[in-house]
Amino acid sequence: MKISDLVSDDAAYVSRKAWTDQRVYELEKKGIFAKAWLFLGHESQIKNPGDFVQAYMCETPIILARGEDRKIYASINSCSHRGLPVCRADHGNTKRFLCPYHNWSYRVDGSLVAIPQEKLLTNKPDKSVLGLKAVPRVESWRGMIFGCFDESVQSLDSYLGDMRFYLDAFFERFDNGIEFIGAPHRWTINANWKLPMENQLGDVNHGPFLHSAVIPAEANEEIFSVGWSAVPEPGHGATFRLMPEGTDNAHVAWGMEGMGAILGGAEIQEYLFEIQAKAAERVGNIRSRMKGLTYGVYPNLSFLWSNTSFKVSHPRGPNKVEYWSWAVVPADAPDAIKKILRTNYSSFFGPGGILEQEDSEAWMQQYLGSNIDFADDKPYFYGLGLGEEKPHPDLPGMLSVTANEYYARAFFSRWRSALEAVNDSRELIASSKQVSADDI
Repeated sequence: MKISDLVSDDAAYVSRKAWTDQRVYELEKKGIFAKAWLFLGHESQIKNPGDFVQAYMCETPIILARGEDRKIYASINSCSHRGLPVCRADHGNTKRFLCPYHNWSYRVDGSLVAIPQEKLLTNKPDKSVLGLKAVPRVESWRGMIFGCFDESVQSLDSYLGDMRFYLDAFFERFDNGIEFIGAPHRWTINANWKLPMENQLGDVNHGPFLHSAVIPAEANEEIFSVGWSAVPEPGHGATFRLMPEGTDNAHVAWGMEGMGAILGGAEIQEYLFEIQAKAAERVGNIRSRMKGLTYGVYPNLSFLWSNTSFKVSHPRGPNKVEYWSWAVVPADAPDAIKKILRTNYSSFFGPGGILEQEDSEAWMQQYLGSNIDFADDKPYFYGLGLGEEKPHPDLPGMLSVTANEYYARAFFSRWRSALEAVNDSRELIASSKQVSADDI
């Protein structure tokens, strides 16, 4: 089987093996996660020297920390001596990371400080070359910290490209940026990592059906009538409603759709209206009228506008994903307002959220459907709206109505190219074992 057989040339068909095959997953690690910018955390999580949080780049554990010099460092959480993790806490503040096996001691920047056993030796090891393995490229944009294992990767700004235009419609609304609240919620789902990403990349049209008990019909009608799906760069995506000129604050202001604004009273609504009043000045007229839905940054970072949540789909093999989810709020909001706004996230998303439960169940069922016997000759159809996407006079990228699946076709075209780039033969091993349901 060829890699090109996994995704058709127009990406209208995607093989079930793309979701289940172990060999495909190994190529994803080499061609995608070893090459792409991966989200690590936000600067608000590591404000002070010694602050750290744990992160992942694919299945590789990472310590993200602010050093004594106030610079940001990302190191693989594995001792240079015998490989044990030197950091066990999810987050905190420290001066040293200690390996529990032989007590090798590392600074938060990853450099090796002390080897207790060396005092017994005549020939001292060179500690300067024995620090934790550093992530070679670490860059930040709007406080969002990314890392990449490929030293030659393009700059983060270039990588994001025109996706910055859509993200800034949110980030630039606030005078002092955003803040991540607390540690991420984390849970595992028996599904492939790509489906949560695809869902948040632009699939808003499952809402009337999968979430029909919660999402009112009026909300869906609004999406159908003024919704846009944008692909600024293949693999990235932004789906939003562009409200007409003159739409009142109650129907366009960020945050007004959440439970915090609905139930929080006049104070929270006045706060949100004040932000909206400055929006045109801060982000321009057209972006001030954007009422966002779902956004995605290739390969595995998602953003939910209305529920103000960032999510990362961390693969744990072809059959499992560890999903990380953070609530975010304006950094300079009063504490009482932050507490209320956090409910915009927790009521619907996060491990206990109503909609999150339904999405997770659908993703698990999709994996099982991808792994059934005698169905490999029936690929999934991604051809809705094929060829209907086109440029927009005022917005970057290729745009279409939200029912168009171009956002997914662009993702899988980039995905296929990434796998082909690291597999010279372009062939998959025919006997490659799929992961069965019994292995979950």
